[in-house]
Amino acid sequence: MPRHSRLPRLRSTGLALVVVASAFALTGCTEPAPDAGPSTPASDAPVESDGAVATPEPTPAEKPVPFEVDCDALLSADDLYAYNPNYGQAPDFEPAAAGVVGVADEAGTTCGLLNQTSGTLIEFGVATPPPGALESRKNAAALGSKPVPTYGTPPEIEGYFAATSEGGEAQVFTGEYWVVVSSTDFIEPGDPQAIVAAIVANLSEAS
Repeated sequence: MPRHSRLPRLRSTGLALVVVASAFALTGCTEPAPDAGPSTPASDAPVESDGAVATPEPTPAEKPVPFEVDCDALLSADDLYAYNPNYGQAPDFEPAAAGVVGVADEAGTTCGLLNQTSGTLIEFGVATPPPGALESRKNAAALGSKPVPTYGTPPEIEGYFAATSEGGEAQVFTGEYWVVVSSTDFIEPGDPQAIVAAIVANLSEAS
């Protein structure tokens, strides 16, 4: 009987053993990845600041500067007679015109004149607002009224007039004073001219 050779099978078996041994050798040389340790969960707690946040101090509001004077000192009986002898002091007067109400808000003096014939009312008042408020009143007059040079010479005297459906209103700024004269009878800047001039002159004498 012919003899079969076993060399091919042995060679194949030996090659397989070499491959397996190489695989074990490579596995033994591989280093394990370092342990990163337990993960720390993110905290949802707010982070507190060591330093306190400074809060700016609010700017204190300017307080009105009271200006109290008799109405006769602002507009004398002679001034009133020269303007119109039919006018006299209005009893139980309460300011209603916007500008004169503003004078009252600034702690100023407000006065009323009543025409004994027609019943027409003239309101006027004088205040001494603090610097910031006075500047605001000037700006409002400049924006809402027309300048009137005949009331006085700027910058010593700044005069304005505004006509509305409810009448007219004159405003004058001289030094620390804010003067307002208002009436339903005032249509043009010249209508309150005599009263404005008398009040400004009396204020100048009193200063």
